[in-house]
Amino acid sequence: MNTTILAVTLALMLSIVTIAEAQTVNTQALSPKQQGIVAISAFTANGDQEKLKTALNEGLEAGLTVNEIKEILVQLYAYAGFPRSLNGINTFIGVMEEREQKGIKDELGKEPSPMPANKSIIDLGTEIQTRLIGAPATGKYIAFAPAIDKFLKGHLFGDIFGRDNLDFQSREIATISALASMAGVNPQLQGHFNVGFNVGLTLAQMRSLISVLELKVGKKEADNASAVLEKVIAARSQK
Repeated sequence: MNTTILAVTLALMLSIVTIAEAQTVNTQALSPKQQGIVAISAFTANGDQEKLKTALNEGLEAGLTVNEIKEILVQLYAYAGFPRSLNGINTFIGVMEEREQKGIKDELGKEPSPMPANKSIIDLGTEIQTRLIGAPATGKYIAFAPAIDKFLKGHLFGDIFGRDNLDFQSREIATISALASMAGVNPQLQGHFNVGFNVGLTLAQMRSLISVLELKVGKKEADNASAVLEKVIAARSQK
């Protein structure tokens, strides 16, 4: 009887270790800071303020600076809208106040550098957009609604992506995570998976991001993101 109990106990322990190792393998391609960006962005986008509060604390503990998190929350207004961005910022204010009351001093981090003085914000944004997507932007929307093209180039890619206190890889991790946590935006998610590859994120990092989504957000979101990623991989392999 004792031998049987011991065997069962050892089997259970090995199962637990195997599960833990599997989770480590799934997430190890992203650094703890990058995993923090995934969770913060996802919960900002889907509006779950309680889980966002936890993610913000975990992100700070993982080494994200205050200004890096601020930058993520500000950028996400372009993808999730002002209401969810502002809710995220207000939740972050509350987290910072609680941490200060506990005597926790978080690293502020750097501010963005001044924008280049020798070019317009449209020119800067056009350069950044072209670099990120790998070619000049095309599409019927440009002629049909030129205002949106101007706002994308000047504001999103110039004013926002032009701020250098968060690198392009971090911005794409945030964007992909946010889009993966929202319904009805698969074309944009597909586009940003491509941009992620263009700025140097690896396939292992992409799969790791999806694993974090599954662990933190939900299987439905992760399965959808995985299906979109497979389409991107297939399309890129044919080029």
